[in-house]
Amino acid sequence: MPDPQRERYSRQIRFSGLGEQGQERFARSTVAVIGCGALGAFQAGALARAGVGRLLLIDRDYVEMSNLQRQWLFEESDALEAMPKAVAAAKAIARINSSIEVRPLVADFSPDNAAELTEGADLFLDATDNFETRYLLNDLAVDRAIPWIYGGAVGSYGLSMPIIPGLTACFECIYPEAPSGPQPTCETAGVLNTITSLVASWQVSLAFRLLAGNSVEPRITTFDAWTGTTRQITMPARDPECPACAQRSCRHLNGESRPPISLCGRNAVQIHDRKRPIDLEALAARLAPLGEARQNGFALRFVSPPYELTVFPDGRAIIKGTQDPGLARSLYSRYIGN
Repeated sequence: MPDPQRERYSRQIRFSGLGEQGQERFARSTVAVIGCGALGAFQAGALARAGVGRLLLIDRDYVEMSNLQRQWLFEESDALEAMPKAVAAAKAIARINSSIEVRPLVADFSPDNAAELTEGADLFLDATDNFETRYLLNDLAVDRAIPWIYGGAVGSYGLSMPIIPGLTACFECIYPEAPSGPQPTCETAGVLNTITSLVASWQVSLAFRLLAGNSVEPRITTFDAWTGTTRQITMPARDPECPACAQRSCRHLNGESRPPISLCGRNAVQIHDRKRPIDLEALAARLAPLGEARQNGFALRFVSPPYELTVFPDGRAIIKGTQDPGLARSLYSRYIGN
């Protein structure tokens, strides 16, 4: 290890659980962070500061003002420019640690691209906000025998657990079906920035152990940052009938259960079945007479009250201001085309 690197990570190297050998393992590792919101932004920053050699930052969304309360890597300018979160995170990390490789991937994590986006990853960190994507991530992890760390937070409550294919129960063993009925979200129940950073920090701590070649205890850990309570329970045994890890059906990875459009959980609908390149500059010029249209090369934001459309170069779009898929499809066709 070069002397400048040894000095940079000296306090980490002196920790008996890591040492220089652990630090060198970090430098050779690749971690895919799926989602760059409250959990993912913290994870990415912590991994970068720790010297993990290569980060894959995957996110479909753009920075908004409401994100700044808890998403540590972003600034007001990122929100004003509607900067894609993966790009904004990568730029911030370049200022934190220029010696590591960071790949921002502005994409919807889907069955069509999940394997390609995470190529070369040694570990996955979950920073998503829906069960659909987690089932997909679980299928991919089981199929490729790659560990991943689940995490979630809302209000003041959060939880995390490690999922090691072949050793622990998988996500679908524990959650055979997604919860039914309305579920609390950050939009409806709010969220403290302390719980998101607490959960993300725990996820990264588990990742450190795995990247350094150590084992982790198969435990579900829950936190409440408001009441100060913490609880750990042993994860249940693997389900011998689990479709994901026992039968290896990979139905989520095969796209058997993915709808062409999905709710984003914030009075918005995502349309992700349009696979065609879009010239954002030309689209902005076409939309300008109809409302406010701004593009930055990564995404185009078009405002036609009460709706706001954010369009990406691959044809994907997020329509804000409705939760009606039919209306969202109509707005897409009206302003972008079929």
